[in-house]
Amino acid sequence: MTAVQVRDLSFTYRGTETAALSHIDLALQEGKSLAIMGEGGAGKSTLCRCLNGLIPRFQKGGFSGSVQVFGRDTRDHPVHEFARSVGMVFQDFESQLFSTRVELEVAFPLENFGMPRENMRGRIVEMLDLVGLSGFESRSPATLSGGEKQRVAIAAALAPSPAVIVMDEPTSDLDPVGKSQVLSIARRLREEKAALVLVEHETEEALLADEVAVLSDGVLVRTGPTESVLADSEFLESYGIRPLQMAQLATRLGVEDPVLTVEDAGRVLEQRGRRVNAQPAQALRDADHERSDSYGEPVIEVRGLVHRYAPGQEALAGVDLTIRKGEFVAIIGSNGSGKTTLAQHLNRLLEPSQGEVLVEGADTRRQTPRTLAGKVGYVFQNPDHQLFASTVAEEVAFGPRNFGIPEREIQQRTQTALAAVGMEDAADADPFTLTKGERQRVAVASMLAARPSVLIFDEPNTGLDYRQTRGMMDLIKNLNEAGHAIVIITHSMWVVAEYAHRAVVMQAGRIIADGPTREVFSDEQKLAAASLSAPPITRLGNMMGFPFLSVEEAVSCLR
Repeated sequence: MTAVQVRDLSFTYRGTETAALSHIDLALQEGKSLAIMGEGGAGKSTLCRCLNGLIPRFQKGGFSGSVQVFGRDTRDHPVHEFARSVGMVFQDFESQLFSTRVELEVAFPLENFGMPRENMRGRIVEMLDLVGLSGFESRSPATLSGGEKQRVAIAAALAPSPAVIVMDEPTSDLDPVGKSQVLSIARRLREEKAALVLVEHETEEALLADEVAVLSDGVLVRTGPTESVLADSEFLESYGIRPLQMAQLATRLGVEDPVLTVEDAGRVLEQRGRRVNAQPAQALRDADHERSDSYGEPVIEVRGLVHRYAPGQEALAGVDLTIRKGEFVAIIGSNGSGKTTLAQHLNRLLEPSQGEVLVEGADTRRQTPRTLAGKVGYVFQNPDHQLFASTVAEEVAFGPRNFGIPEREIQQRTQTALAAVGMEDAADADPFTLTKGERQRVAVASMLAARPSVLIFDEPNTGLDYRQTRGMMDLIKNLNEAGHAIVIITHSMWVVAEYAHRAVVMQAGRIIADGPTREVFSDEQKLAAASLSAPPITRLGNMMGFPFLSVEEAVSCLR
């Protein structure tokens, strides 16, 4: 039976002239799944909001064509009539959380649909277990990590057992194992005959879908079986979608057969007699060692750091860490492992319960926030948490002005910082009219204007598409090469592999691995213990005896 039927759908938001969606035709059957992919602004979220009547019921504009859910047209029925049959997890998942306890968040839709109270408890426990949050019933959502909040939103959406589930970027804040759990949930839903619509930037996650639809500027440019679409690396990259590493490798090596997974690639390379060439592999190892030897003096030293948010809740349990001038460090681990808690001690956003943090040799507790802000810049996961001025220039000038710097130098610093992030032409713009990627760049510029020696980025790629992610990471790389020590917190293992010099792995408030990224990613067993997994290209390299960190490295070593 057809669960969702979209016919000649077009929509233009009120107050705009360009169509967000233009003449879309799609059909989704019960028990099938569809991955919707495309760059930021392609129309993916707009299409999702059409599937439960939010558009055109709540978000007004020019709407034509039709959307039917099990034969019911969304224009002919109020949104609440679709709420039970269409469950939705929004891209901005925090916006749909409002309760004071996790169990109340999951109970809310069940209460709305009149589930008997005696049945609710079992359903809440089942849903929280499904998303890996057993024991979180009494926690406030506000105290959870971003990934844990995302799981709560998924549990609440699934609780009423909707026949159609729409997930807009459902794994954006999850660690690799968390992503795998959500994808396992998706497979289970398909087995239960639910129809699944999945908006994804990550091609590996899209592999579970039966079909893939690619949008560009509101137009459906391609739809077809998943294997066919995702095997076409050149097509995906031309539309700003990160290609599968295995498909990209196959294309670069001249392999014509579809290659999508590590297993596929290993089999094909073995059949063709491809082996790792020792000389280029050794050259890569030598380059790693030379870079490690080039770092300067310590700029941050963490000694015996313990942090308790409440008695008995030890978020950090004796952390030791040294970061040197010129390093590019990635702090990785599962949701709730203590990554952000550790990072927020590095500029005294948090203070130790025990132990100490030294910045440029001085204990952070003996330095004023103003002094630390000039040494350690912190860019939050959500740039909107640190933007407030009416223009970009005012935002960037705020820090130096607080430091009492002369106005002429403030202007010079502002111009230099904006040029460094490629935003010099937006100086007079309102920050909140910019895209998220642009707002992140403004947040980076506001830190740069203080000229810190260390820059910390908490999940810098959340909500960004592939091109935006490349742009942000290339910017961070340039800042590192200009002399800044960089610390990033991320769940994107390919970003760690391609950009970070060093990986620090956290589990339950402790560091369980710390070393050059290639070395850390070669130990897949230890990564798995921290709910992590290396990128596919690295796993392939581990199978072949040398951990590649990028497709380019693999090509150079396999020729």
